[in-house]
Amino acid sequence: MALDDTEGKEYRWETGYEKTWEAIEEDAEGLLDTAIAEIIEKGRRRRLQERRAAGNVRLGIMRHLYIILDMSSSMLDQDLKPNRIMSTQKILEKFVDEFFDGNPMSQLGWIGTRNKTAEKIADMSGNSRKHVEVVKSLNNYACGGEPSFQNALEIALSSLRHMPSHTSREILLIHGSLTTCDPGDVNATIMDLSKNGVRTSVISLAAEVRACKAMSKETNGTFGVILDEGHFQDLVREHIEPPPMAGKSDSSLIKMGFPQRNRTDDPGVCLCHLEDTSVSKLAPGGYACPQCRSKYCELPVECKACSLTLVSAPHLARSFLHIFPLDPFEEIDAIQCICFGCNKSLPDKNKHVYQCKQCRRRFCLDCDLFLHETLHCCPGCSVASLCK
Repeated sequence: MALDDTEGKEYRWETGYEKTWEAIEEDAEGLLDTAIAEIIEKGRRRRLQERRAAGNVRLGIMRHLYIILDMSSSMLDQDLKPNRIMSTQKILEKFVDEFFDGNPMSQLGWIGTRNKTAEKIADMSGNSRKHVEVVKSLNNYACGGEPSFQNALEIALSSLRHMPSHTSREILLIHGSLTTCDPGDVNATIMDLSKNGVRTSVISLAAEVRACKAMSKETNGTFGVILDEGHFQDLVREHIEPPPMAGKSDSSLIKMGFPQRNRTDDPGVCLCHLEDTSVSKLAPGGYACPQCRSKYCELPVECKACSLTLVSAPHLARSFLHIFPLDPFEEIDAIQCICFGCNKSLPDKNKHVYQCKQCRRRFCLDCDLFLHETLHCCPGCSVASLCK
């Protein structure tokens, strides 16, 4: 039995008898969809409250994130349609585009675990198109056996421990199995993750696993159990925004290059495809490193010849959106009005109303989340500035 975090150090069976099932009520048609929607909305409101309470925190704009995928036989269960692995594949494909849109100077890596072993599916890279292809290629890996979370964590740690201290080192574990077959003590691996400042978060597709929850707590990560596919997508999207940096992380100046695109049609050797035998290494146009003149097809990228980080000005500007976030809206009493974002009547089904402190425009919960997590600006303030 796991300890109940909300009841101190008492065990669940030592607390009072609770009829937790009475909190879920059927609707007029005898379905539980309404109750589940209310639980999800409470979670979204809690996320808003946490963001308001956090205030201005120090964030890192350069992230190194390894996604560990459980590819055991449990991922073939059909509680998510058509099954868990295909539902995960569909959600991660959207996540990749949104991740690099909000974190253009970050990198992703992929690790899979099945048959009591773990293997690296793709190395760290900042190429979003490459990672979309990696997600689509998951169909080539047959799910089977038991996972080994410790082996997967050790593979990720062996790479992340060598990353610079000014970068954010993260692991996201998505698992559907309630068991793991590990060669040693997983608690020792958890301590190594914490010692190296690797933030480890877990999304469970089945139920709460005490070892995973303890790992996320020890490494300052997050832990969540999905309710349905929509909630699964919300939990994954929470990792788009950079997490708070560790207090012991160092501040340092990073040398970057801002290459201009070569408009000529003269083909040249592209270092992006130097190791890829499926495509031609000669390509017209591209970007030339200002330090060593090496050629690359797209940005951002780390130069393989001189290790200079090559970015464009829009990439840097998009990264700053997280450092200077939109001020949180204030929650006001439910009054009859129109949402300035989606033009719907408020309040709708007892939903709350949120108001911008600057322009005094009112928004619904969905628009509030969209403006703070995706758009990063208030349309009411933008309209007011254009009218001046």
